[in-house]
Amino acid sequence: MHLNPYGEYAVLMAASLADDWPEDRAGIEARTREFGMTMDFGESADDHRRTGQVIDEWLRVVDAPEPGERARLLNDLMAAATAYPRLTDHDGEGWHLHFRDDANDSLPDVLRAVISVGTALHLTTRGIHRLSRCEAGKVEGDPCSAVVVDVTRNGRQRYCSVRCANRAAVRRHRARRSQAVR
Repeated sequence: MHLNPYGEYAVLMAASLADDWPEDRAGIEARTREFGMTMDFGESADDHRRTGQVIDEWLRVVDAPEPGERARLLNDLMAAATAYPRLTDHDGEGWHLHFRDDANDSLPDVLRAVISVGTALHLTTRGIHRLSRCEAGKVEGDPCSAVVVDVTRNGRQRYCSVRCANRAAVRRHRARRSQAVR
């Protein structure tokens, strides 16, 4: 039974788009397929730009400094989607719930609805703190700005990758060693 098709995959898809922005609309659509979306999208000349705006709005949620601000920004993002939940049966998937307007199939509008509702579900079911930037990038001079979607069991994921975690561990080790020498 798949109760929450919007939470984890939608947030991971948004992070993927934010961390590695596709060159064109086809790249965005291909990324949606990688994360399990099967629907066809209506096409407009400004889809790439408008979808970029959706991701920029979502990144403000990621970067919000405190939970109340994060909730306010996410509520604004969901309100802009103006969709309501509905049952649908398409593409051989069986009956399931959509949080998007069936009358509006534009790529940016569908992604706004899917990503905002998915993020809300992720943060309310797993914890409001489970979305951030990579901890490694918070150190001056570290270039990482990747989004971390914490889907771990213990809720303690701070780094986007093993590489960033190792780099931070080496920094801590060198700092301790340097202080011991002094």
